[in-house]
Amino acid sequence: MKLAEARAGYERYLRLERGYSANTVRSYGADLADLERFAAERGASDVEALDLALYRDWLWEASQRELAKSTLARRAATAKTFSAWLRRSGALETDPAVRLRAPKPDRSLPRVLSGDSMDELLGWLKTAAAEGEPGALRDLAVVELLYASALRVSELVGIDLDDLDLDRRTVRVVGKGSKERIVPFGRPAQLAVTDYLGRGRSALLARSESGRAARALFVGTRGGRLGTRAVYQFVARLLESIPGSGPAGPHALRHTAATHLLDGGADLRAVQEMLGHASLGTTQIYTHVTVERLRASYQAAHPRA
Repeated sequence: MKLAEARAGYERYLRLERGYSANTVRSYGADLADLERFAAERGASDVEALDLALYRDWLWEASQRELAKSTLARRAATAKTFSAWLRRSGALETDPAVRLRAPKPDRSLPRVLSGDSMDELLGWLKTAAAEGEPGALRDLAVVELLYASALRVSELVGIDLDDLDLDRRTVRVVGKGSKERIVPFGRPAQLAVTDYLGRGRSALLARSESGRAARALFVGTRGGRLGTRAVYQFVARLLESIPGSGPAGPHALRHTAATHLLDGGADLRAVQEMLGHASLGTTQIYTHVTVERLRASYQAAHPRA
């Protein structure tokens, strides 16, 4: 079997049988495309050419290009799951990647905004939305909902009108692995979304002649469904003027919401359910964030720190 054919088959497996999102499948496919490129440069185009030495050389080449440890770890995971699938599907008799190892990714704490910073950011957006410009109304509703419900950006842009229950202040989202969950949001988000629906959405939707975003809650400037890239760019610009280090995209708002929940005394299991984490260990990183914040406050304030 050719590597290109195997890659296409594996992507179909991830999409149809495992239910992975388009972004996740695209990420796996990009790693395997690079593996295919590396193998071709060594005269290999069939899956039979995949052995432990080739996998190791591929990762070594990536390390020489100074790719991040997290990227190397992801590529190793991709190779291992791909090789295991080839073995299960009968394309290979053995699994050559079973002993493949990669550097552990550096564990860095996520970026978290302070309560004052969130108030300042939302204040800017409220001032802009007060003039009634449709895009400003939408932007306020987007940030309020991201922060209120700790949503992933892909979950936010996938929300349809039918998923929203403004009376109960809940929204149904589809997370990783196509898993649905119901997430609550608060009064400020309710007000922002209601205002956007009443004064902004119809004006944005009117810019599209096809009506292709008729079901979407959030509509882009051209009348189509709001995209993840547009939200990322918008939030990144917002956070440029907010103090702090680390990634400045929508995920920072998710990290912030989770940390503020735990700071406020929320149960770890409840936060796990709200975030849609399959493993409690993934949620526990936010307990480290709260400890770091406590340590920083202690060192700044205690006379014998």
